[in-house]
Amino acid sequence: MPEMSQRTVDTVERWLNDPYVDEETKKELRALENDAKELEERFYRDLEFGTGGLRGIIGAGSNRINKYTVGRATQGFARYILETHGNAEGKPSVVIAHDSRHFSPEFALEAALVLAGNGITAKLFPSLRSTPQLSFSVRHLNATGGIVITASHNPPEYNGYKVYNAEGGQLVPHEAEQVISHIQEVDSFAAVKRLSQEQAEAEGLLVWLGEAEDQAFIDTVASVSVNRDLIASKLGEDIKIVYTPLHGTGNVPVRQVLEHIGFKNVYIVPEQEKPDAEFSTVKSPNPEEREAFTLAIKLGEEVGADILIGTDPDADRMGAVVKNSQGEFVVLSGNQSGAIMVHYLLSQLKEAGKMPDNAAVVKTIVTSEMGATIAEHYGATVMNTLTGFKYIGEKMTQFEKTGQYTYLFGYEESYGYLAGNYARDKDAVLASMLICEAAAYYKGQGKTLYDVLQELYEQFGYFMESLESRTLKGKDGIAQIQGIMSNWRSAPPAEIGNIAVERVLDYAEGLDGLPKENVLKYMLADGSWFCLRPSGTEPKIKVYFAVRGQSLEDAQQKMQTLSSLVMTRVDA
Repeated sequence: MPEMSQRTVDTVERWLNDPYVDEETKKELRALENDAKELEERFYRDLEFGTGGLRGIIGAGSNRINKYTVGRATQGFARYILETHGNAEGKPSVVIAHDSRHFSPEFALEAALVLAGNGITAKLFPSLRSTPQLSFSVRHLNATGGIVITASHNPPEYNGYKVYNAEGGQLVPHEAEQVISHIQEVDSFAAVKRLSQEQAEAEGLLVWLGEAEDQAFIDTVASVSVNRDLIASKLGEDIKIVYTPLHGTGNVPVRQVLEHIGFKNVYIVPEQEKPDAEFSTVKSPNPEEREAFTLAIKLGEEVGADILIGTDPDADRMGAVVKNSQGEFVVLSGNQSGAIMVHYLLSQLKEAGKMPDNAAVVKTIVTSEMGATIAEHYGATVMNTLTGFKYIGEKMTQFEKTGQYTYLFGYEESYGYLAGNYARDKDAVLASMLICEAAAYYKGQGKTLYDVLQELYEQFGYFMESLESRTLKGKDGIAQIQGIMSNWRSAPPAEIGNIAVERVLDYAEGLDGLPKENVLKYMLADGSWFCLRPSGTEPKIKVYFAVRGQSLEDAQQKMQTLSSLVMTRVDA
């Protein structure tokens, strides 16, 4: 049997003897007393406050997500708020939302009661709400910050805890570092201040949100529509949409906003309509994967749908499925959907004479250049950020303060999009509306979105992207991921398949004014590139590939060669 580290032995003992830890949790730990490997995984470290907060497997332990790790993180966040906003006018407040996962309502309430224990007003949604609505609500209610309980599209055994600043964006590194230092100062559960629900409500420190906040969000999203009158008058009747919320938070807001702007034929996948913490109809509730659309495709074929859309459990990512030239349903990649929406939005603004002179589109360094090329064609400035929508949100806030640029659209290849200035996180409610609006508009011209995509390829080049990832779990997995990055960093290739590597971008050095991050990008002489990046939310290393060909066949051949050669070395 593997030995437990001394840290694990000591921490388990401390949990078992702590009067603040409930008997049910202690019972769960005692049941593992003969499983040294499991206890080591649960206690060898504290659950890391990473890209946007905490994310981990639900269960007892310092390296698990539970009410104690949530309480400790919230105590740290509360101290950060009081330190940075304590002297501001009015009492600080934090908006809290949660998704449909196991223990999401309990963790949301726990966070609220810890904030209340620190004299911070918690404004809590009483049932599941989307992540973008949380981002919007922080701004709309002039709150000091936000918390959302979600693990996005991770497997059912996971949950997470994301933290937002007063702008409605996820914390950027310098803010997160301050919160982390405050969390590390919370050295016992006794140091976590907490009120009972009754006391928090009586003192006005726990406020329940509801219908007014919901309506404000729907109205604001609908206001971003660029062809609302056309949709309401005719186009909304001529298109058939199938939608799956994949058991998550999108069901209500996506349906409401589509109805709000005039879509009449929206069919919901009945088996995936209701919240389900087990996501029992899919392997993964991830709209990036075709398998998640199996039931939507079946319904789409039955009703003769023009477009299928799906949103992940917290409704910040949207995937779309359209018919190809053979009438078969094909899943659009995040880059393809993004390029279509950039083209639709900017072309419509230009046509209407509403395109600002200082228009800006923002994307991440691992997102395709296709959308950038289209945006520049319409006169927009394109900017790159590190991976993570928080960096796009940060740019939006900079634009708002300086007036130097007008933000129009931001997106990531991982199916996250935002148009409009009302939030600082990606919004699948907005993206669902915008891509359905584009589908309806082009249907009015006798085209499918697949036809539009082929036209864009013909005009701007055959861009192709792919993503490979390797899941490496646990303590050993972290070491393996670090080893892969070290290997590529210390011995960069001079060429890949006879194509010279012209430039190596090591973002750990803080390039182009961006924060330092453990990302390597290799630029090849033929315009292709690939990029290695450890995931900030999952035990994975991700490898991104992008090529541009003279034809579809040329792009496919380039992609096959590039990805095969790079992954052979990664796997070695």
